[in-house]
Amino acid sequence: MIGLIIGSGIFRVPSSIAGQVEGVGAIGLIWVLGGLVALCGALTMAELSCMFPQAGGEYVFLREGYGLLPAFLYGWTRLLLLVPTSLGAISLIFASYLGTFLELGATGERAVAASLIVLLAALNYRSLRWSAALENIVTLAKVLALAAVVAAAFAWGDRAGGAFVGLPSFAPASWTAFGLAFVTVMWAYSGWQSVAALGGEIRDPGRTVPRVLLGGMVLVILIYAATNAAYLYVLPIAEMAASSMVAADAATRVFGTPGARVVAALVALATFGAVQASLMFNPRIFYAMATDGVLFAPIARVHRQFLTPHIATLFTAALGIGYLSLRSFEQLAQAFVLGIWPFHILTIWAVIRLRRSQPGRARPYRTPGYPVVPAIFLIASGAMILNALVREPWLTLFGFGLIVAGVPFYFLARRTRR
Repeated sequence: MIGLIIGSGIFRVPSSIAGQVEGVGAIGLIWVLGGLVALCGALTMAELSCMFPQAGGEYVFLREGYGLLPAFLYGWTRLLLLVPTSLGAISLIFASYLGTFLELGATGERAVAASLIVLLAALNYRSLRWSAALENIVTLAKVLALAAVVAAAFAWGDRAGGAFVGLPSFAPASWTAFGLAFVTVMWAYSGWQSVAALGGEIRDPGRTVPRVLLGGMVLVILIYAATNAAYLYVLPIAEMAASSMVAADAATRVFGTPGARVVAALVALATFGAVQASLMFNPRIFYAMATDGVLFAPIARVHRQFLTPHIATLFTAALGIGYLSLRSFEQLAQAFVLGIWPFHILTIWAVIRLRRSQPGRARPYRTPGYPVVPAIFLIASGAMILNALVREPWLTLFGFGLIVAGVPFYFLARRTRR
């Protein structure tokens, strides 16, 4: 879970946030608020994960809470927009930072990105145990590396040249801009929802999944807060906002030119782990869709020897390779959030809905602080989408239009299945 969340976001998003929010206090506030909202969502979704420990995660929760059509539209949105664009974009970021050490060029970067997807898809095709072991090693390495960079910034960085001068301002330049920046922050926190997709293969999910979601989110919040503080400690806000490689610029301030190469290696490691985690979680969603008859039937096959959803894994890899040409980071991040967040809202509401419609159903885990915790997520998410509709109407409507466009395909898939 941590490996999927900490990908490229913490190395790219802070500069965008600094340009939109301004003010040290406001930047810290938006990262903490984003983490708390994500934590409320994770604590709530854990209840559904324990009720329905099946492959597919959020797709299964939507199917059980509302029926097959909303679940299909969720899978449809992931199929067309979320999985291929994020997988392709993160692989390209890996290749571009690897280019710091190797002369690749544009064509070489695309070839490396495609090769990374193929290599990790082959690993996930062969064994979930092997891929999980690799993910754990890579995640531990990048968390320790991030901690070392943060510690070095505070130990040897020059505070006088950074943004920590005077009293921090918690008021952003514009509250509507703050709301739009919140969308990008939520993209950096996205990934906690996907761990439930492995529910059918997790030992003792009733105990394991809640611990994973709570412990993982708390650790990510602390890492993100510390990393942003380190950036601001050595860089002024204006320079941070203008930087496309804020982590490299911060490291250069501390270590000189070799600092950029250290961060390049760290970003390559982080994005490698994010691609690997994506190829673990997402095939299970497509597998569940195919099992329900709303996606190509072969995708529901399980390998006889390796016991992995091998066709779904190959299908996911093909989607990522097909979208390697998309490279607009900020629009990609906002489209990602605005396309998937309505389904997160429905999923969290499903906890309330099922509490009323199925009060006697076994719940190995219950959301702490219910109903306040899910209400915080629902209110914050609704306000975020409404603000985005005002500030970026076309981008928001594009996400909604993509969802609606899946309706005729759902009925076509059902008819074909019959």
